[in-house]
Amino acid sequence: MSQLAPAAGDVGAQPRAAHALRYLLRWETGLAIVVIGIGVLGTSISSGFFSSGNIFYLGLNSGEIAIMALPMTLIIISGEIDLSVASMLGMSSAILGVLWSHGWPMPAIFVVIAIVGVLAGTLNAVLVTRLGLPSLAVTIGTLALYRGIALILLGPSTISNFPARYTSVGINPLLNTDLSWSAGIFIVLAVTFGVVLHATPFGRSIYAMGASPEAALFAGIRVRRVKTILFIVSGLVCSFAGVLYTFRLATAVQDNGLGLELDVVAIALVGGVSIFGGKGTIVGVVLAVLAVAGIQNALFLSNFNQEATGLVIGGLLLLSVFVPNLAFLSARARRRLAGTRRAVPGGAP
Repeated sequence: MSQLAPAAGDVGAQPRAAHALRYLLRWETGLAIVVIGIGVLGTSISSGFFSSGNIFYLGLNSGEIAIMALPMTLIIISGEIDLSVASMLGMSSAILGVLWSHGWPMPAIFVVIAIVGVLAGTLNAVLVTRLGLPSLAVTIGTLALYRGIALILLGPSTISNFPARYTSVGINPLLNTDLSWSAGIFIVLAVTFGVVLHATPFGRSIYAMGASPEAALFAGIRVRRVKTILFIVSGLVCSFAGVLYTFRLATAVQDNGLGLELDVVAIALVGGVSIFGGKGTIVGVVLAVLAVAGIQNALFLSNFNQEATGLVIGGLLLLSVFVPNLAFLSARARRRLAGTRRAVPGGAP
């Protein structure tokens, strides 16, 4: 009996349906749904959730964290991590305050901060790529080192006599929009980082390194050079985030940015960046910024205990690590169970 051949339309529809299903199951799609849900929740809590003033302060309060999350994203995708980002922010804030109090012109201070940021990132890179030390241990050490430098520079002093034309970044929106200066800078940097990561050979090298450093080396990728660039970019970006942070608060103190490194890592992981490297997108990180900032803002508007907001962010962080690796964990559990059965006499085959 002859079999009927499938219609040409059905053959073409199956790959399209499979592609659409994979798209719907992407982490970024789920995040987009979460962001929409947070918007609905925020509106139900307060009618002013989408007001121009609330949008401005939402971006203002999360701008520096979002900016630092961009280089962190590339570093984690490459298979490394940088926990010194917030200490770089604090160190640059201290340098800004000290140099300004000694009468330095602001443009010269910006140059010094850029140089310090590059040197701080280079130190991390040398210890990781040249000496082969684990980035987790290295950046925990430089976290304490850079924070100690800030403490030595400022001590108990507080510098708050910065010119109003600079501190206005924490008061005035960007070019008559509802965006803060830090939010506007984040958007520009997110587009730049997105193009580099997703549309250049350099970005493909980052993914290859995170997936398999050995394979990347055999493919001719200069792994040490790429990682060095990533750490230097992180130092530079985080140092200027410290400038924005200082001007937003109109104050330089030695503990500026203390503890923000956990928020930066949380943004990257909630955005779908794999802690094991090789996976992640800038779109996911942008959506994570919106989700985390929206949740924090909605909790604030609902008079939720602000000291307990860390529970919510911690829960999101655990989910972002657990859910993407659920299939891997299930497969490993099945392999262990199969091994246990083979080891037990009379066990099931």
